[in-house]
Amino acid sequence: MKIKVAAMHVDSRGSGAPLLLIHGWGMHGGMWGAVTEQLARYFHVLAVDLPGHGYSKLPSHAGGRGAGGEGFDLDFIVDQLSAQFAEPLAVCGWSLGGQVALHWAAREPEKIKRLVLVTSTPCFAERDDWPSGMARATLQQFAAELEKNHAATLRRFLALQVRGSEGEHELLASLRELLFSRGEPHPDALRGGLEILRDADLRSALPEIGQPALVIAGERDKLTPPEASHYLAQTLPNARVVEIEGAAHAPFLSHPQIFVQHLKSFLNE
Repeated sequence: MKIKVAAMHVDSRGSGAPLLLIHGWGMHGGMWGAVTEQLARYFHVLAVDLPGHGYSKLPSHAGGRGAGGEGFDLDFIVDQLSAQFAEPLAVCGWSLGGQVALHWAAREPEKIKRLVLVTSTPCFAERDDWPSGMARATLQQFAAELEKNHAATLRRFLALQVRGSEGEHELLASLRELLFSRGEPHPDALRGGLEILRDADLRSALPEIGQPALVIAGERDKLTPPEASHYLAQTLPNARVVEIEGAAHAPFLSHPQIFVQHLKSFLNE
């Protein structure tokens, strides 16, 4: 049986070449903040709420997918995106959204013109041959806390995202205000997304992803260290990296002008 597809909520702004923004774990399309308006001066910006996030419902699942988060994997998310966005476009993925973008580019290269990977990584979890990941014990702790109080767990995750950033306190206040502005994420989507963070390892696929790619790192990022971004840029065949000084995990919020400048230059090449 095929997985059912439900239309996802998309904020559409501007005109010109399409640019799809994919948010990170537990977030929604509104988390991109004012940067969407700035980008909309130059592009047709499409900020999506992934299934089970923001205003997007989690569709009915067949074949056992989705029960308790099971089957909410990269293929499922790409299935939903591919069904909704038929025309080739540029994709900008933040954090987990960067992994979604990479997987989509590898699976359906004809759909993705250019990639922008923002504070992302091919492998979130630390492994014996991958020291640039989050400790598995930390991810397990997130999973345990998620079952007890997912709202508190997401708030803690926000604090990790901005830790060390310039303007940390103001950023955290802004993110907290936005976090549940579109309602709370579906628990199954949160569980499934956390499983992606724990299990996905895209390193072997990177040499086959040939689209032009801009990798944006935050110099002070505590979740996905800049080393992971530099690895992406070195391993993808057609990529370059920019490290934004003073930024942590959300450089588009802490340094929006620099962020937009880099995207505009890259996407107009």
